[in-house]
This record gives sequence, C-alpha cells and structure tokens, in this order.
Amino acid sequence: MLKRIHHIAIICSNYSTSKNFYTKLLGLEIIREVYREERDSYKLDLALNGNYIIELFSFPNPPKRISRPEAQGLRHLAFEVESIKLAVNQLNKKGINTEPIRVDEYTNRKFTFFIDPDNLPIELYEV
Repeated sequence: MLKRIHHIAIICSNYSTSKNFYTKLLGLEIIREVYREERDSYKLDLALNGNYIIELFSFPNPPKRISRPEAQGLRHLAFEVESIKLAVNQLNKKGINTEPIRVDEYTNRKFTFFIDPDNLPIELYEV
C-alpha cells in the first residue's frame, strides 16, 4: 500500500530566514512558492536532487515547538551524505554549527546533528 514518504511539512517562525536556510545554506531547490492571502501564509515546495521533499509553511504567530528533551512527536529530519566530514565542513563554513560527529553503535555509521532557525533538529547520516 505505502510506497515512500512523499514530503515533510515544516512550519517556521520567520519565513525569509527559513527560506534562506533551506535554499541558500542547505541547497534545496525551489519547486514552487505560493502566498495564500486568506491564511496570511506562504507555502514553499522544496526538492533535493529533483525529488520533492519539504513543504515549508509560514503562519502568523505559530506556537513554539517543544523539542528537547525527547518530546513526543517528530524527533528530527535526517539527510544522507556520502562524507560526514565534508558535509560538516561545508555547513561550518556557512556559519551553521554542528554537534561533534558520533558513530551509530549498531551500524558503525557516522552522524551528527545541527538545528534549523526554529531549533528543529536535523541529522546528517553518512551512508
């Protein structure tokens, strides 16, 4: 029945800051951007390597997301990378701080975390 994940929806607190973060800093491609006047809301569809992946929404005064410690609900967004060290260096050069690189005790793969402008945890996982 299910084939794959279609997209992930993210509600941001500052649309222009988050748009810049996901497009300019992380390099996601804009598919379409729509302003929905009746909701005073933007919807930005983003792709990674040509695949639709994120819907970025803005709404007036969205409530804060409780993310730590280990709050119930979506835990984090994860992206595959070929080289964790290269990816971390690229993010750091763009002013994005990352946690120390760790090793998954079950797969022996390297991973790390950083946050988006709204403190959404984002993971990089070396494959």
